[in-house]
Amino acid sequence: MEQNNLWFKNAVFYELYIRGFHDSKSDGRGDFKGLTAKLDYLQDLGIDCIWLLPMYPTPGRDDGYDIQDYYNIKPEYGTLNEFKNFLDEAHKRNIRVIADLVMNHTSDRHEWFLEAKKGKDNPYHDYYVWSDDPKKYKDVRIIFVDTEKSNWTWCDECKQYYWHRFFTTSRILILITPRSGKK
Repeated sequence: MEQNNLWFKNAVFYELYIRGFHDSKSDGRGDFKGLTAKLDYLQDLGIDCIWLLPMYPTPGRDDGYDIQDYYNIKPEYGTLNEFKNFLDEAHKRNIRVIADLVMNHTSDRHEWFLEAKKGKDNPYHDYYVWSDDPKKYKDVRIIFVDTEKSNWTWCDECKQYYWHRFFTTSRILILITPRSGKK
């Protein structure tokens, strides 16, 4: 591996929760315009990379990790064009940007899950873990025992339980496997 590809080994990362950083609209929430306005400040701190916490549309059940749409920006943070402008401005200052991209979870409002609920013949059904028996994996601990009674939740639409390790209605574990055609 070229030394150039190992930039991260000595980089200074600044983890940033957009909502809590800088508000450009005086609505009490940080946004991409506000973040862009503070890039000189961040550069003066000597950072090499900004690490953005989830910035995608979400029902908001799990601090943005319950992603509803991977292709857009959470509206309260701004527009896709405002994000692109932020990215361009960061790069002009030699600041790299990485973003949390939670690929093994979606919201129950994500289009994949909405399709998966239509039944076993839907191509998206196999993206998630389903069972007829809510006692399957019974020894796996429940993470949020104060709000969840089980890691399984019944789906009336497809008449099966779906597996979730976090919240019932907003964060679903995906099992991404190629559809084999075999049952």
